[in-house]
Amino acid sequence: MMITSVMQTAVVPLMPAITEQLGVGANAAGWIVTVNLLVATVCTPLLGRLADRRGARRVLLGILSVVLIGSLLCVARDSLPVLIVGRALQGTSFALFPIGVAVLRSALGARGITPALGIMSGMMSVGGGAGMVAAGLLYSEGDDYRRVFWLLVALSVMAAVIAWFVVPRVPGSGSGTDVRGALGLAVGLSALLLALARGGTWGWTSVPTLGCAVAGALVLVAWYRHERRTDAPLVAPALLTAGSVAPTHLAAFLVGIAMFVQFLAIAMFVQADPDEVGYGFGASVLETSLFYLLPGQVAGVTAAVVSGLLVRRFRADRVLMVACAIGVGGFAFLIFNHGQAWQLVTAVAVLNVFVSVAYGALPAMLIDHVPMRDTGVANGINAIARTFGSSLASALVGSLLAAVTIAGTELPSSRAYVIAFVVGGVTAFAAGLTVAVGRFLQITKID
Repeated sequence: MMITSVMQTAVVPLMPAITEQLGVGANAAGWIVTVNLLVATVCTPLLGRLADRRGARRVLLGILSVVLIGSLLCVARDSLPVLIVGRALQGTSFALFPIGVAVLRSALGARGITPALGIMSGMMSVGGGAGMVAAGLLYSEGDDYRRVFWLLVALSVMAAVIAWFVVPRVPGSGSGTDVRGALGLAVGLSALLLALARGGTWGWTSVPTLGCAVAGALVLVAWYRHERRTDAPLVAPALLTAGSVAPTHLAAFLVGIAMFVQFLAIAMFVQADPDEVGYGFGASVLETSLFYLLPGQVAGVTAAVVSGLLVRRFRADRVLMVACAIGVGGFAFLIFNHGQAWQLVTAVAVLNVFVSVAYGALPAMLIDHVPMRDTGVANGINAIARTFGSSLASALVGSLLAAVTIAGTELPSSRAYVIAFVVGGVTAFAAGLTVAVGRFLQITKID
């Protein structure tokens, strides 16, 4: 699980260096992040279903092999096309989470799964912080950006070796493959995510952005109709729309927004030069990671481990609602208190508790209502909902910082960050409200 989050966060601080060293524009370099998300969006539900049907261990080892090949490509040549291909292969790592949930459920049973989910979500939190810290430690101004990618190679090898010896064999259902459903889902999700990821560059009202959004929506409507009619659907419609799972997917989308608003806005705020813009702390990437973000990661990991015990005792939906309330409090504190370093450190710690507990509670909510044979694909859909939320948050924060500027300049004003914090608080509240409303719906387990 650490690999997924390390590969997301370690690359972000390197983007300016990659752009400069490869001699490409920011628009072209942006595909390094975009292609990673596109592949993740397409592969996560597909590989989750494949794991359900063919066995989780086999698919998990296959993913780690693909990730290793992608990591090797990233260090093989100093070339943008090769780097983009490598990042595309690394995008398959997003599917490790839903497949990991399936492995845990099969190996540990109903009683052992909830604390294990908390630990696993904590590992994702550790990976997110480790990625930022590693980027700061391994890269200094003028160094080859590929030094950080060598870390990803080492992590991929370690994970593959450990998985080979430790992950148990989990039998699959052996059902057939819905090829038309797989293609429809891949095309529809890719088009929608492409509109989100590149809308800021293309223009939100441009023909490419609107075309991708409309085409993606139409394809997904046709895909849903196909899934309702076929005898062996890739994703049973009930796994999307049933009253027992739909609120969980919507909550995951909203948590994804709040999580990425927190991560991106705070990281950019503390790195702003106060002499130039009148706010921020002028922190370097390393200072941002070690001083401002790392304490929050420690708090998040601790909360994630405890969350498994809380879910077992108080039910996952109740724990998630409390976590969302904590998130609302963290963002409210940030809105009014962001002028001193300790205030940012405190807010990051509180918000990491919210995110880590939510990440542990969401899969537990699904497990309560879906059969074991659908564990991988159900959690894959949930993970994609979070990814779409994070992508929307990234686009929103970027647009805010570009639109709300200091008078006479193109530099973002402090009000842009305050608006971002408000958005984070609203989405955290909406996630908790969604879960609360879901409790009043007819909650039955999907057969």
